[in-house]
Amino acid sequence: MPAPLFRQATLADVDRCYEIEITAYEGDEAATREKITTRISQYPQGFMCLELSGEVIGFINAGCAHHVVMSDEEFKELIGHDPDAPNVVIMSVVLDPAQQGKGYASLMMREFVARMSAMHKQTIHLMCKERHVPLYAHFGFDYVQPSASDHGGMAWHEMVMML
Repeated sequence: MPAPLFRQATLADVDRCYEIEITAYEGDEAATREKITTRISQYPQGFMCLELSGEVIGFINAGCAHHVVMSDEEFKELIGHDPDAPNVVIMSVVLDPAQQGKGYASLMMREFVARMSAMHKQTIHLMCKERHVPLYAHFGFDYVQPSASDHGGMAWHEMVMML
């Protein structure tokens, strides 16, 4: 099995990341191509790709904030993002459906957490569906509360990891 490669996203990755995003997320919960472009352009340090045999198969992207408001839809376009802020807010954890169930999501999350820790961040926040709460708990996230967000018309749950 080829070794996975973790790297910072570039604008050349927009189309592939968008392709993965729309196949992995349901309906309106997927980020638009424009949002992915904005996230790579404005905070490439928070946009990590997982490559296998020269092809991006997954990614995690995030922004940073001094005060985290998980239901803030504008933040998904990095409005209010401050790269120096201590709190990381994950917006997408995405793996090509053809690569799911092979342990890559765990590898991605461990690498992302290590990178954020190396950048001296203090917390990592995310929202997930109820069925993913145990998965993120396994990674070391603590459950916070049901979210006020109805992004994509779905129910979300807020989780946090202290670094």
